[in-house]
Amino acid sequence: MQLGFDSEKYLEEQSRYIMERVNSYDKLYLEFGGKLIGDFHAMRVLPGFDPDGKVKLLYRLREQAEIIICVYAGDIEKNKIRGDLGITYDRDVLRMIDDLRHWDLSINSVVITRYSGQPAATQFKNMLERRGLKVYTHGHTEGYPMDVDTIVSDAGYGQNPYIETTKPLVVVTAPGANSGKLATCLGQLYHEVQRGNSAGYAKFETFPIWNLPLKHPVNVAYESATADLEDVNMIDPYHLEKYGQTTVNYNRDIEAFPLLRRILTKINGSDVPYYSPTDMGVNRVGFAITDDAVVQEAARQEIIRRYFALQCDYKKGVGTLEAAQRGKLILDEMGLSTDDRPTVAAARQKSASIDETPVVALELPNGRIITGKQSTSMTASAACLLNCIKELANIGEDMHLLPPVILDTMDRLNHDTLKRRNQVLDSKEILIALSISAVTNPSAEAACLQLTNLRHLQAHSTVILPKVDEETFRNLGVMVTCDPAFANSSLYYGA
Repeated sequence: MQLGFDSEKYLEEQSRYIMERVNSYDKLYLEFGGKLIGDFHAMRVLPGFDPDGKVKLLYRLREQAEIIICVYAGDIEKNKIRGDLGITYDRDVLRMIDDLRHWDLSINSVVITRYSGQPAATQFKNMLERRGLKVYTHGHTEGYPMDVDTIVSDAGYGQNPYIETTKPLVVVTAPGANSGKLATCLGQLYHEVQRGNSAGYAKFETFPIWNLPLKHPVNVAYESATADLEDVNMIDPYHLEKYGQTTVNYNRDIEAFPLLRRILTKINGSDVPYYSPTDMGVNRVGFAITDDAVVQEAARQEIIRRYFALQCDYKKGVGTLEAAQRGKLILDEMGLSTDDRPTVAAARQKSASIDETPVVALELPNGRIITGKQSTSMTASAACLLNCIKELANIGEDMHLLPPVILDTMDRLNHDTLKRRNQVLDSKEILIALSISAVTNPSAEAACLQLTNLRHLQAHSTVILPKVDEETFRNLGVMVTCDPAFANSSLYYGA
């Protein structure tokens, strides 16, 4: 993988800049947008970006920082799914807590926002409290969003409980968008000022990158990633008017800024030092780009990847037609097509040559594309992974890494013992079998050692992948796309 981003420079620059903002107040509430842990979008569009860079940033600031996690009660009730991990928002909160504890970061509490007694949210609250976590519930804010006098009063922000914090930097994060991070920050500011404390607000949002051009592929890739939210990048008119400097923000922040500034001014009882949405931000990611050409090409590939993801989401019934159409519009506006992703044509051509059998194609570091087709014994993903690691280990195509007796035994287990209908071996099962075979088979051991070399490689499937194959590719770090077509007509057993 060609690198276009310096993660170490980013961590140094970003931590210093945040602390400069922290030192302006007794306490700073930092709204932390995007993925705190596992930011794979940033990793894909900024080659060299550490997907856990943000949590490593907080680790550097751990002596000064504590974390509040917000989750919207309605998202818990609806079992909203985090698309990149395939888990619900409430489960992602649990994952975040475990991961943050692993990094020795201080977790203050979980806030369930817009709570009105929803049963699933109540159950989640009870579970967290019985595991020893502090949980707060915030209801609907009276007068929101236009009645500033009511919002900034005891009938508005004052109705929600004050969250006791002890450190100068309070990071407010969430599993996804619209989780109530901003309202939690502003409510805390209200309570702080009522207590006579000096407190401030700032926003950390990686994308769009404010000091890149509006139509830079990285910023356009962000539009693709948020097509379901209908986010649109715009020039920040307030920043341009105040400073004469062209910066990029997105429509929701720009539209909300006049009202947000009024709320902040009302809370503080005086003018605030923010004259634009860009002023509120603390993001320095643009200053760590080291090779713009590499970053641009990676972002173009991400736009294509997002196009496929949006089409597949629509096909599966979890995405809207509008989002799918927007993904296609962005692809066309950037002058891109699916042919710009080499693995797409390779997979489709191979599939067409074998009666439309599902095929997965993966591009190796040397540019060679390896394919695998579905068979009666394994999925196309499993076959492709085996063929790739054999190629990387210089093992001949005729060499069997898995003896037929092992495959037959696993097949009998699935069908005869576990009664799994129409079940072929998936990539996870094949890799487990391979690791067992490696104990006695030197060739299998050599192939296993090549699995780490698949990270950051590109792949494409001619059908929507089963969930387990999708997760296996994700865990291996392979960036896979799929045509929006199902492998068969089964509604449950083909999933």
